[in-house]
Amino acid sequence: MSELAKFTSQLDLINDGNFDDIALELFRYQYKNNLLYQTYARYLGKEPDKVFSVKEIPFLPIRFFKTHAVISGNWNPEILFTSSATTGSVVSRHSVKDAKFYIQNARTIFQRFYGPLERYHFLALLPSYLERSGSSLIYMIDHFIKSDSSGHSGFYLHNQEELLQKVESLKKSDKKTILWGVSFALLDLAEKYEVDLSHCLVFETGGMKGRRKEWIREELYKFLKARFNVPTIHSEYGMTELLSQAYAKADGYFQSPPWMKILVRDINDPFQMINAGKTGGINVIDLANAHSCAFIETEDLGRVVYPDFFEILGRMDNSDIRGCNLLVS
Repeated sequence: MSELAKFTSQLDLINDGNFDDIALELFRYQYKNNLLYQTYARYLGKEPDKVFSVKEIPFLPIRFFKTHAVISGNWNPEILFTSSATTGSVVSRHSVKDAKFYIQNARTIFQRFYGPLERYHFLALLPSYLERSGSSLIYMIDHFIKSDSSGHSGFYLHNQEELLQKVESLKKSDKKTILWGVSFALLDLAEKYEVDLSHCLVFETGGMKGRRKEWIREELYKFLKARFNVPTIHSEYGMTELLSQAYAKADGYFQSPPWMKILVRDINDPFQMINAGKTGGINVIDLANAHSCAFIETEDLGRVVYPDFFEILGRMDNSDIRGCNLLVS
């Protein structure tokens, strides 16, 4: 087993008791084998012999994915995930060594929270894979759709009436239906139609990202719940630069798999971590990112609300407008 494989092949063995030790071991590996990360860490004075806790590990600013190939080791990517972007802007690029590993990890995480994929039909208010082949979200949802052997799952971004007909036809199915869409598209549907989705789970991902005026999350969810007749709105948190996702089953409180941890940094001092309950910049440790960089400083604002839950409260000032909702432009 290669040095990298021992990280990616044993994610399901990670827990609170061994997370920090594995994260520190992966930091040492990536420092040695990722020249970009090593250069950044050395600039901060964060050599491995000076880092003794997870909070001392340097987090690579996410913008480096726009300007550099972020790769640990020596290998050729099997697939390249790219972020959505406005015209003329530079996109993030995440080189992925093993597309099957990404899908296996995404399946495992979803099923930890919601059970087997086979229990669901997936209706996506998202562009199809052929329209947006570089999106990690679309790649994941395309796999989920193809996992439904009934043939009833699919992409419906451009045909709301056909989507509603499909929703109605699945009411008597023995499978649960998931309607999964970017906020912009779900809001469009809800403003145009008041429809009974009480037999569905509604998944929202991303914000408006410049497509229309931002809504406060509580107001958006209240509106969607009323128009769709559902008790709660589920949500997914992921990004091009990560390989793992977090899910919120209610109220926007996300929970990560054991190999993904959220830390919050001080807004004015990005190298200072702050306590739970306080708002700051989101840092992510994603141990599935063994082949690129597992320690990412995002441009999201949020807070840890419980030991295992976190909220995303918006974007930091001067951050680029980017993300899932630009998929529908």
